[in-house]
Amino acid sequence: MKIGFIGVGNMGGPMCRNIIRNTNHEVVVFDVNAAAAEACTALGAAMGESVAAVAAACDVVFTSLAMPAVVEAVALGPDGIAAHARPGSTYIDLSTNSPATARKLRAAMAARGVAMLEAPVSGGVTGAEAGTITIMVGGDAATFEAQRPLLASFSGGVVHVGEVGMGSVAKLVNNMLAFCNMAAAAEGLMLGAAAGIDLDKLQQVVMSSSGASWAFRSLAAKAFAGDFKAGFALDLAYKDLRLSQELAEEVGLPGLVAPQVVALLRMARAQGLGASDMSAMIKVYEGIMDRDTRAP
Repeated sequence: MKIGFIGVGNMGGPMCRNIIRNTNHEVVVFDVNAAAAEACTALGAAMGESVAAVAAACDVVFTSLAMPAVVEAVALGPDGIAAHARPGSTYIDLSTNSPATARKLRAAMAARGVAMLEAPVSGGVTGAEAGTITIMVGGDAATFEAQRPLLASFSGGVVHVGEVGMGSVAKLVNNMLAFCNMAAAAEGLMLGAAAGIDLDKLQQVVMSSSGASWAFRSLAAKAFAGDFKAGFALDLAYKDLRLSQELAEEVGLPGLVAPQVVALLRMARAQGLGASDMSAMIKVYEGIMDRDTRAP
């Protein structure tokens, strides 16, 4: 089987390289950043000339792209996947998207005789590199079963969550929870710092008590070191959280927590922190309180 992979950056690159390592499929890659593509061709992938060329040549085409608008342009543009993919092939989008956009892509692909799965992932760059990410898949059950081995080749767990659209719902809910938990962790850590407690001791208490969470552990590690190099960029967190709030508005959910976190991320972006790790949201508190959260 010939596999196409479009978008081999921070997340797509590791996932694609795990497909190359863990399967015997022929892989063709395309990225506007030639250096990113070369990291895959060095392992044996072929370099695609364009999105259209990759779509026309492959049995399965993946995309892993940063923004819904980019996904839509690559999938539905005149030189995109739907216009050039072969009938009977399968399109799998690994990006974080809105349910409405995912359904729009499915309809366009179906009109061309192309099957589609939406398959957003969770686990970050570290998980993508280790092959331990969770993939939440929306789409036809038969298509899912046909592609399950391929998805399993670069993940630690694959969950079929329903029809196209439900993968995006699962991802947006998961990310909303992660970002809201991290915002609470930032506020709590600054509360402890302002009250004068030893932050290392506070971390020991929290991580062995009911306040423990992945978000607190991750944020504390970044804050203590003062190292906010992006693992998951704050700009992307802001994008995902806004998508979750669009979904909340669509279903009539009265958000009480997430809208406040959107505002916190907006403040952080206004301070020029968009390209930093999402944990850099704590720097908003550091600025307000005029103190840092470095552990001794």
